Amino acid sequence: MPQHPVLTPDDTTPTTDDASGAAHRHPLDNPARAALLGPHAHLAERHGDVLRYPADVSPFVALPDRPDRETWRNVAALYGPGGVVSASGSPDTVPADWEILMQGPGVQLVDEGVRAVPDEEAVRLGPADVPEMLALVAHARPGPFLPRTIELGGYLGIRRGGALVAMAGERLRPPGWTEISAVCTAESHRGQGLGSRLVRAVAAGIRERGDTPFLHTSADNTTAIRLYESLGFRLRRQVTFLGLRVPGGDRNG
Repeated sequence: MPQHPVLTPDDTTPTTDDASGAAHRHPLDNPARAALLGPHAHLAERHGDVLRYPADVSPFVALPDRPDRETWRNVAALYGPGGVVSASGSPDTVPADWEILMQGPGVQLVDEGVRAVPDEEAVRLGPADVPEMLALVAHARPGPFLPRTIELGGYLGIRRGGALVAMAGERLRPPGWTEISAVCTAESHRGQGLGSRLVRAVAAGIRERGDTPFLHTSADNTTAIRLYESLGFRLRRQVTFLGLRVPGGDRNG
């Protein structure tokens, strides 16, 4: 999965988004924005029509559905000259003087019959576990996980011999939905189904509070897509992940 995916809508998606978030669209069409205007509003940093998570929580920026010149000025104000921004959608919408550092296809999948069940071996992870979680993520590279990412939702882990060997948890929370993320297993413990067990356990907790699970992954990660589909997820839409640099500043930074 790209290291800094921000999940805003593709440019082909019809829009009625406004500054209040009262959109007549599916919340998963712009999940980062829906989350920051809803359940994650307490974490939102805002400049004009642009919202983002704190830098040590998540790399996601939340753009309005139809970003204009003022939107991009607001993004630049949030990130500063030379800042690296994560976005999605068509690169054709990016201003000409912004550098495109990365673009890659991704997919969004939603729960359609996942057998969500708790796992008696899974333990709830908390702030004291963050150093181990960061070490596991650095090794397994499931996607961005930062020192305060754990504040986005609940995380579960499996320990063997006292060591954290697998984990999964919650990330974006648009109203009525919760994203499953940071699904990873230490190389020494792969092939045992630990990731699948944790996905089902996290999904059980999401369903228990009345939300529906969803997730994202790279379109070329066919192994993960097959696994998620076997668990009961289905493809909802495709996204394009972008990594951008704000004009100005040290371009070698």
